[in-house]
Amino acid sequence: MSCSSSSGSEEDDEGVDSYRKGGYHAVRVGDPFAGGRYVAQKKLGWGQFSTVWLAYDTQTSKYVALKIQKSAALFAQAALHEIEVLSAIADGDPSNSRCVVQLMDHFKHVGPNGQHLCMVLEFLGDSLLRLIKYNRYKGLELNKVREICRCILVGLDYLHRELGIIHTDLKPENILLANTIDPAKDPIRSGASPILERPEGNPYTGVTMSLIEKKLKRRARRAAAKISGRRSSMGGAAPKPERSMEGIDVQCKIVDFGNTCWADKPVAEEIQTRQYRAPEVILQSGYSFSVDMWSFACTAFELATGDMMFAPKGGQGFGEDEDHLALMMELLGKIPRKIATGGARSKDFFDKYGDLKRIRRLKFWPLDQLLMDKYKFSETDAREFAEFLTPILDFAPEKRPTAQQCLQHPWLTMRKQSAHNETSNDSNVRTVEARVRSLQIKVGK
Repeated sequence: MSCSSSSGSEEDDEGVDSYRKGGYHAVRVGDPFAGGRYVAQKKLGWGQFSTVWLAYDTQTSKYVALKIQKSAALFAQAALHEIEVLSAIADGDPSNSRCVVQLMDHFKHVGPNGQHLCMVLEFLGDSLLRLIKYNRYKGLELNKVREICRCILVGLDYLHRELGIIHTDLKPENILLANTIDPAKDPIRSGASPILERPEGNPYTGVTMSLIEKKLKRRARRAAAKISGRRSSMGGAAPKPERSMEGIDVQCKIVDFGNTCWADKPVAEEIQTRQYRAPEVILQSGYSFSVDMWSFACTAFELATGDMMFAPKGGQGFGEDEDHLALMMELLGKIPRKIATGGARSKDFFDKYGDLKRIRRLKFWPLDQLLMDKYKFSETDAREFAEFLTPILDFAPEKRPTAQQCLQHPWLTMRKQSAHNETSNDSNVRTVEARVRSLQIKVGK
C-alpha cells in the first residue's frame, strides 16, 4: 500500500491505542496474547472507511502496510468483501508477479472504539498521482508511460480473464509504484530503524513537538509566500528547476479493492471516480470489464500529458454528467444514436435523435491533433499513441480491446524493439571500433 496520504480529513485513530514520537506511531496490533505481531510506525493515509499505517512485522522483520477498517458494521462488511477479493488475488498469484497488491495476513483487533478488521498488505511506494505531481504535471517520457501501461495491463488481464474481477475505480491514485520516489522516505532503502517499544518519559511530549513543528512549517510557508509575492512584483518568480526522472523505478501495482466486484455480481450502478468514468456508467446501460479499460486509457493519457483526459464541470443549465458526455464527443466523435439512447438515464441527456439536449455547440478536437497542438507531441508520437488509445475509448463497450489484446499492441512493444536495435547498433559500433584499434596497432608496428 501507499506511502502517500489519501484525500479526506484526518480523524481520530480508530482501532489503535497510539502515542507519538516525532510524528511516528508505535502501536502493537495483532494477537493481544502475544503482545501484537505488527508494530505501527506512522500513518500513510486515511479515507472514509479505513486508515493505512506503515507497520513493522516482528515475525518476518519486514515493513508492511496495515489497513485498519473502521468498526461500524457497514465498514466491517465492506472489509470482509475486500478480504475475500484480495485472498482470491493472492491465491492465484503465488509468485507475486501479476502487478496486483498482495494480501499477506488479516485479523481482528479490539481497540477503544470496538472491533476492527485489519488487512496486512505488502508495502509499496508512491501513487502514480504523486509521480505526476512530482513531474510537475508535464507528462512523462513515453517510454516510461509504456512501462507503466504494461504493468497496469498485466494486472487488469489477471483480474479480468483469470479471476472475473472488475476493479471499478482504476485511476492514478490507485496504482502504486514498487518503491518511493524519494529513497529517504522508504523505510527499507533509507535504513531507518523500526520503533518497537514505547519510549520512556512523557507520552504526550511527541504531540507537543508535533504542534511546534506544524507552527514552524506554517511560518516558513508564509515567509516563502511573501518572498514569492515580492518576486512577482519585480517581474515574475524564477521558474522551478526540472526534476529528473532518472533512477525512479516505474514498476507498479494495482491497489484498493474496496469497491471491486465480481463480473457476475455487480454491486452498484454508479461506479468509478468521475474523471475516469465510462459513458455506459453515466448512461446506466450496464457494465463489465471494459469500464476498467476506459479508466486505463484515461490514466495513460494523464501520464503522457500531465492533464486529465476529461475534467467535466457543471454549467448554466447543464450538469457534470452532460458536460462529461460532451467532452467525450468533442474528443472521440458523436456517440452512436443506439448507444446514446439505450441507457436508463439516456433521456436525461439526449433527445430521440441522439443529440445532447442542453449542450449544442461542440468543438471537435481529434486525439492525435490535440496531442500535437496542445502537448507538442511529434506527428509520429501523436499518431501512434492515439492509435493505441482510441480503440480503448470506443463508445461501444463490447468493441473495446481486452487487456490481453492491448498487451500485444505495437505501441507497447516499441521500446523493446528500439532497445534491441540500440543494443545491436552498440554492438556493431564496438566491433568496428575494435577493428580500427587493431589496424592502428598493426600500422604502428
